Amino acid sequence: MSDFVHLHCHSEYSLLDGAIRIKDLCARAKDLGMPAVALTDHGNMHGALVFRQQAIATGIRPIIGCEVYVAPGDRTDKKATSSRQAAYHLVLLAQNHQGYQNLIKLVSEGFLTGFHYKPRVDKNLLRQYSEGLIALSACLAGEVNRTLLGQGLDAGIAMAKEYAEIFPDRYYLELQENGIADQTRANQMLLQVAAETKLPLVATNDCHYLTQSDAEAHDILLCIGTQRTVLDKDRMRMDTTELFFKTMEEMEAAFDYCPQAIENTLKIAEQCDVTLDLGNHYFPVYELPEGMSIEAEFERMAHDGLKKRLESITYKVDEQKYWDRLEYEIGVIKEMGFPAYFLIVQDFINWAKRERIPVGPGRGSAAGSLVAWALKITNLDPLPYDLLFERFLNIERISMPDIDVDFCERRRLEVVAYVARKYGRNHVAQITTFGTMKAKAAIRDVGRALGMTFAETDRIAKLIPEEMKMTIAKALEKEPELQAMAVGNPQIEKLLDVSQRLEGLARHVSTHAAGIVISEKPMLDYLPLYKGKEGEIVTQFDGKFVEKVGLIKFDFLGLRTMTVIEDALDIIRRGGKTPPDLDNLELTDPATYEIFCAGDTDGIFQVESSGMRKYLRMLKPSCFEDIIAMLALYRPGPLGSGMVDEFIKRKQGQIPVTYPHPSLEETLKPTYGVIVYQEQVMSCARVIANYTLGGADLLRRAMGKKKAEEMAKERQKFMAGARENNIAEATAQEIFDLMEKFAEYGFNKSHSAAYALISYYTAFLKAHFPHEFMAALISSELTNTDKVFTYINACREMQIPVVPPDVNVSETRFCVIDNKVVFGLAGIKGVGEDAVDAIVAERQESGPFRDIYDLCERVNLRKINKRTLEALIKAGGLDCLGKTRAGLMAVLERAVSMGQKKAKEKAQGMISMLDMLGGKKAEGEAPAPLIVDEDVPEWHDEEKMRLEKEALGFFLSSHPLLRYRHELKRMNLNTLAELKELPGGMIVRVAALVTSLREYINKKGDKMAFLQLEDLTGTGECTLFSNVYLEARELLGQDQPLVFEGKVDVRTRPGEEEGPRESKMLADSVKLLTDCAAQCREPARIPALEEHCAEARLDALKNVLASHPGAVPVMLDLHLPEATCVLKLGEKYKVAACPEFWADVEKWRQAG
Repeated sequence: MSDFVHLHCHSEYSLLDGAIRIKDLCARAKDLGMPAVALTDHGNMHGALVFRQQAIATGIRPIIGCEVYVAPGDRTDKKATSSRQAAYHLVLLAQNHQGYQNLIKLVSEGFLTGFHYKPRVDKNLLRQYSEGLIALSACLAGEVNRTLLGQGLDAGIAMAKEYAEIFPDRYYLELQENGIADQTRANQMLLQVAAETKLPLVATNDCHYLTQSDAEAHDILLCIGTQRTVLDKDRMRMDTTELFFKTMEEMEAAFDYCPQAIENTLKIAEQCDVTLDLGNHYFPVYELPEGMSIEAEFERMAHDGLKKRLESITYKVDEQKYWDRLEYEIGVIKEMGFPAYFLIVQDFINWAKRERIPVGPGRGSAAGSLVAWALKITNLDPLPYDLLFERFLNIERISMPDIDVDFCERRRLEVVAYVARKYGRNHVAQITTFGTMKAKAAIRDVGRALGMTFAETDRIAKLIPEEMKMTIAKALEKEPELQAMAVGNPQIEKLLDVSQRLEGLARHVSTHAAGIVISEKPMLDYLPLYKGKEGEIVTQFDGKFVEKVGLIKFDFLGLRTMTVIEDALDIIRRGGKTPPDLDNLELTDPATYEIFCAGDTDGIFQVESSGMRKYLRMLKPSCFEDIIAMLALYRPGPLGSGMVDEFIKRKQGQIPVTYPHPSLEETLKPTYGVIVYQEQVMSCARVIANYTLGGADLLRRAMGKKKAEEMAKERQKFMAGARENNIAEATAQEIFDLMEKFAEYGFNKSHSAAYALISYYTAFLKAHFPHEFMAALISSELTNTDKVFTYINACREMQIPVVPPDVNVSETRFCVIDNKVVFGLAGIKGVGEDAVDAIVAERQESGPFRDIYDLCERVNLRKINKRTLEALIKAGGLDCLGKTRAGLMAVLERAVSMGQKKAKEKAQGMISMLDMLGGKKAEGEAPAPLIVDEDVPEWHDEEKMRLEKEALGFFLSSHPLLRYRHELKRMNLNTLAELKELPGGMIVRVAALVTSLREYINKKGDKMAFLQLEDLTGTGECTLFSNVYLEARELLGQDQPLVFEGKVDVRTRPGEEEGPRESKMLADSVKLLTDCAAQCREPARIPALEEHCAEARLDALKNVLASHPGAVPVMLDLHLPEATCVLKLGEKYKVAACPEFWADVEKWRQAG
């Protein structure tokens, strides 16, 4: 065994400073025969429990510590102007449980009360929480070392004595041998301090990387962290390559002049033994009625809740079946010790509902619980859909229930605030999450740090396949081009080498989007905390380790769709209509299913993508089970396996519905004999092989994990059960194989059903309240111009007028007036929500604005400045004031000036008493001059549209592509929005306008171009290489709609590899849309209803067709009450399918 232990080590959790993976740290210590190792990350304890778990698993003792930052004075004093001035370093090691608790307090207070450049403690805090902690004087940044080098030996001795007094018999002077000149001087002085004070010495190596060969990678990591490049001269650097995890022999050789410093490492290690009591659950204290226990209150509420549910449902049920299921679930929940959990969850959910904060109907496997439904935690009755409680809680596999809750995105934080008030602010925290350097991000980060251009690193990063768990090593195996690039190119070779060394390291911390933790005692009794970017209190451990210390985690998710639903209901109410009762909505509405069948799913939850629309049109869902199945099936696994096509063909009767065994018909009938859900796998095991549902859940999990040994045991058990049911061996084997195959793709039906319900809600609202739904939908995307534009065009397709903004009518968000969607003022670029709210409030209080002068006099011009008013004019928001937009812009300066003058007079109290009382002016006093502006001609249409687009982000009054919308469908073109969903390299054709063009000279000296495109679904980018650009230049200057043909170029924004994809393509050809449309021979499909079939109407249609002779065949899509049929018209009715033709068709359709 080694006689040396490393007591000063920085892992990857010393973010962008430490480069040691915890697994590697423990393995290296074990390999070198060291009995223990310490983790002392900078200022935080993020890695403490990961480290403890790994060290124990490796067979060495974990020493939990931290290199804290100590403020020079009071930690709340923030006068320091640099991180060096703001803090000194100090290494603290926990000796025992008390020391661990004190370390948690110190590290947390550093963030919560002492943060300035770094999370800082001060000496008063150290005195308060010193018990159970061993302190080392740290590196050159330690206060003793800085004092010695800056003020001399006597001052250094005094400083050492002060720390020794704070940590009696537990303070060590830390020696390091790293070749840095200042460190050598400090060591000599530390030896003198030790001789003078009799304080013990200890040897460390301040390990920041594992091996000496990692020194360069660590240097580049520092550059990434400080956003510098290796070429920068004045950047932060370590000035040594010695900060690696050295062997005992290397350390003994370095400290041969002070062997006791080596010996003391072992003495310290032997003193450090932190025992933690993990594996318990500490539920928050739920307030109970007097005399009630948790279990009794839980049972009472569950019984009362089910009684109310059964009274209100509109369908017939076997009530005894419900009560039996309830008693069974209550029994399991009590046996597992979770009644308190259900009471806590129902409390904040039902509080939110009482406050009219929209709450989702359920999420995940919790939707399979009848207790959850009875307590109004979920809103979907699990019994009609065979949702299994055991998929949620399994007595044969004890684990915490996990109920995730979807709240209205806008009001989610109100629920967090409620929980904080109820349980105490120091009992509630949000949960941290760690961002890591994934393969592409590592290459881009390292490339920047090496001084390479974005183009150079992007070219390499793009060669890494878009696959889950992709690494650089795997990419090198898969992509020969990537290997070839490194050959003979030292820079790329270095880039790949360093990127692999840093790949996977923790890069940053952030607050989990949903995770909330609530504790029984104050949070700091359990784990360390820090402050997030928005000032929120966050755990330093991630969700997994928050649960390990016994705290109860809840996921409060913000779901935009819940906001859309509630806003739509509000708009319905404000319009004087009765909103639907979604809680008791029957799931059999034909108009709702027609939305799904038509693929008219803009804004419909979970089914907006082009691929989903295609499958919905093929499936033609006719019941709620079909929606559940489609949400479960539309994933890469089932799509790739052919399951979706099989399901659709069975539904449509194209192939017969068969079952693996007659006894499985009841289980598989809702999915036409196809195993779609995990719950069906479980039910198959129960029916065929007599599994309990708990045992079947274990089988399902085993199948998912694909562990051969486990599967062999389960197969034997399954076959034995099948024999008991007299099922032929070959059939049983076949069923087991089938279950195993589908378990790989099977989805959680409870989650799919709950989300299908939200999907149904949105489709119902769209079918029956289309104006209100679309207004709410657009309002939810005000910050996303592409989405606003897409949904406005969807309104046009639905024949819903969208009228421009109007200061005398519009509200902050989109609203509905006289069956028109009115543009919300907050949707105008450059007009902040505060300004809009002020305008709307003034109008509601004092009536409409008469003219621009009246507007400028009545509103607060500090909130609503000249730029805001300019944006309103350009957007058409002031058209109602009776002047042209050009005229309003001409007088704006004057109007603002007069408004400011009036505001100043009001502020100075210059309003007469008569003005205040509404009295008349004194006789002979001149009336206020009437302001008469000259009429200014309006801007030309092109300028007016350009400025409108500048203010809104798109053309609202008109759009050059709108007149071609029928042709775009006929030509089967892709949209820019679809490009985000399509795989890289796919051939596409897009019709779009060029909104900007940037030329670029390539390395050969040829011109190429980068274009910004816009269509009716949004915006995107297109690259034209030199040969294509040369041919297309003339077309690009014509300001006409064009058709671009080329390949999808998958691209994400730098540093956002997990973020949204952009619409980008590499074009091979560019043509005029009019030419492409004229050459297209796809039929023109005219939609018609029964009333269009009258002889006079058909004669009128013949005239329309005759007026536009051409080469395009015509089809009539006839929608009758009982069927839809397609009629192909004869050759003599072929047409030229131009915009003018479609305008005449539309007139024919609308004619009486």
